[in-house]
Amino acid sequence: MGLLDLNHFTIRVRPEALDETARFYTEVLGLALGYRPPFGFPGHWLYCGESAVVHLVGTGEEPAGETATSTGRLDHIAFRATGIAEMRRRLKRHGIAHQERTVPDVGLKQVFVRDPNGILIELNYPAGDEVGERTVETAAASEGAR
Repeated sequence: MGLLDLNHFTIRVRPEALDETARFYTEVLGLALGYRPPFGFPGHWLYCGESAVVHLVGTGEEPAGETATSTGRLDHIAFRATGIAEMRRRLKRHGIAHQERTVPDVGLKQVFVRDPNGILIELNYPAGDEVGERTVETAAASEGAR
């Protein structure tokens, strides 16, 4: 179980500035617009090679002032990870609340948690990660029963 790398960052953008912001990242920085799952809100994914490193989310909300749960226009930091079952155990053991979601069309499992400063952290697990861990845990339990 462990973090593998930084996956992407997300920027909340007013809907009327969404295309302008995408143009900046593509035309100025050289990223490319690419596939984005069919979420129920507007946005763009911008790629560096094969990786979608910048996610733009069109929201009507203005960034909140400095509060315990606000990160301004920075929405969250995401990591690719393995071992979702172990992460769930760790979160429970430490009494840390979290939310989970499965990405449409991709099956990617996501865990969202806030750090002590209120920064939202997204952990992305491969679609089969949970199934693989259950198989290993079941095998270990079977061995222990013998």
